[in-house]
Amino acid sequence: MKILVLNAGSSSLKFQLLDNDKLIAKGNCEKIGIEGSSITLKSNGKADTVVVKLPNHEEAMKQVLKMLCLKKNKIISSLEEIDAVGHRVLHGGEKFKKSTLINDKVLKELKKLIPLGPLHQPANIQGIEACMSLMPGVPQVAVFDTEFHTSMPDYAYRYAIPKEAYIKWGIRRYGFHGTSHKYIAGELEKLMGKKGKFIICHIGNGSSVSAVKNGKCIDTSMGFTPLEGLVMGTRSGDIDPAVLERIMDETGKNIHEAITYLNKESGLLGVSGVSSDLRDLDKAAQTNKDARLALNMLCYRVKKYIGQYVAALNGVDAIAFTAGGGENGPELRQPIIEGLDWLGITIDKDKNYNFKRGEVCDITGKNSRTKIYVIPTDEELMIARDTRNIVETLNEKK
Repeated sequence: MKILVLNAGSSSLKFQLLDNDKLIAKGNCEKIGIEGSSITLKSNGKADTVVVKLPNHEEAMKQVLKMLCLKKNKIISSLEEIDAVGHRVLHGGEKFKKSTLINDKVLKELKKLIPLGPLHQPANIQGIEACMSLMPGVPQVAVFDTEFHTSMPDYAYRYAIPKEAYIKWGIRRYGFHGTSHKYIAGELEKLMGKKGKFIICHIGNGSSVSAVKNGKCIDTSMGFTPLEGLVMGTRSGDIDPAVLERIMDETGKNIHEAITYLNKESGLLGVSGVSSDLRDLDKAAQTNKDARLALNMLCYRVKKYIGQYVAALNGVDAIAFTAGGGENGPELRQPIIEGLDWLGITIDKDKNYNFKRGEVCDITGKNSRTKIYVIPTDEELMIARDTRNIVETLNEKK
């Protein structure tokens, strides 16, 4: 079964074509609706970039499908070879607790959730509508970033504010990066040979930690929005809400501008004054105290969440590091784990620094009671698998 996986952003469209679990092609449309737009397609060990006018997501989809069908690319001979499309959708709210076949009714419900994800949800919907228009009859499946975290108990997802805020406005902790956490949880089960108590550290430009017990998420660091939790590339993470009032008083910013300040100008970038990129900060930290402070703050925050989740889980069988920084940053993993030996958690320094990029690595220290792994995430594969399962079930019912 050939599955096209889409991740639509406000001005971008990432895509992958998989045949079962095998990647056939992938690419990205950039600057949609902006001058200088282009499409890059990677397949058969080659990369091809075409500068083309992309006024909207529907035109971007037209061009992607055209490139996939070009004879010179030898990917597919016609659109009829695509069996289904899996869409990464930011928010499922409380309505969608599992991946869902999209129809007009579902699409209407997704639009109602735009207030919960005003930056990403509209773009996700535009990608869906473009595919429904260009590929009528092809099953479209929504896979939600929030789905994996819907198993959290109420005492973990509710905020200590009046109940009406939850009932009327849906204010609660939702959590994000769910597709990645779900994939890693499955990989940990394979490695451990059982379901268990896992802590997953997804560290990148956006970062989150989750506590997983017997295959279900019981807590996660992101909240009502992706702003809560760890120190991230440009996000502040956990912060006293009264800070917003002070920022507004001192700068004259309105509430939306103050939130943007915490989302886009803070985090590693705000503290270091250098960059939001972990690779740049690692280089700068050799001589720049602020860059070193930013990294120390990130590692300290991750360590604190691990400690919290060990308590919430009543022990931990395995800890996994994933995403760009988690997978490729031994200089982050080392200080995060060091100092947890009193919990029976230790890291092997040599294995940590001599890991193989792109591969699953066991970096568990000697006498550690908890296994520690580096596991490359694959959100697109997880989306494709969910999509395939739904379509296979649909076909069985026919």
